[in-house]
Amino acid sequence: MGRIHSIESMGLLDGPGIRTVVFFQGCKLRCAYCHNPDTWQMDRGKKISPKDLIKKVLRFKPYFKSSGGGVTCSGGDPLMQPEFLIEFLKLCKENDIHTAVDTAGFGKGSYEEILKYTDLVILDVKHVNENGYRRLTGGSMKVFENFKKSLLDTSVKLWIRHVIVPGITDSKEHIKNLKKVIREFENIEKIQLLPYHNLGTNKYKEMGIPYKLEGVKPMCEERTIELEKFLNIV
Repeated sequence: MGRIHSIESMGLLDGPGIRTVVFFQGCKLRCAYCHNPDTWQMDRGKKISPKDLIKKVLRFKPYFKSSGGGVTCSGGDPLMQPEFLIEFLKLCKENDIHTAVDTAGFGKGSYEEILKYTDLVILDVKHVNENGYRRLTGGSMKVFENFKKSLLDTSVKLWIRHVIVPGITDSKEHIKNLKKVIREFENIEKIQLLPYHNLGTNKYKEMGIPYKLEGVKPMCEERTIELEKFLNIV
């Protein structure tokens, strides 16, 4: 049995084509800009078996076939439920469904087995060094490095995402260092710089959790585009 936060039936941004996005419950990180704090704790999710989950997904299979879509396991972080994730991914492959795992690379292991049944990894690179990673997420970059090692040993296709936060990850020096991290990966199909937004702040108020970036304005999209162009030339 696994724990699921929610299911989005017609996702268009989390992988190629039309996708069913399954939001897994549970995350060890406490990213300053996280807009889903309600996915952090495992006990908040709904219990479901891999077989029941695949039944829900199969209803949308005709849309996958016509658009080149599939299933994206997101979160939280799906790597926090490795056994459940593996069984669900296996069922997806048995039913000829394209699989993507949207992750920060911060989980509980079994990465090699997970990646056997994964067609695409959407990897959220949080920061470029240990100090910055700890300040931004509360976790250690060493855990991310473990997943990176497993990923480098496969031929799984990769999308890389990085959130641009004003005053934290928005300098050209930071982008230069990000490029160094990115160069370590292979099979990259897409790199996306995402502008920070504060749309999830109401959840923090409802849950009584202090919001770490209180007062930080949303990232300017024009500046994000400028940094994306810079990333492509450095």
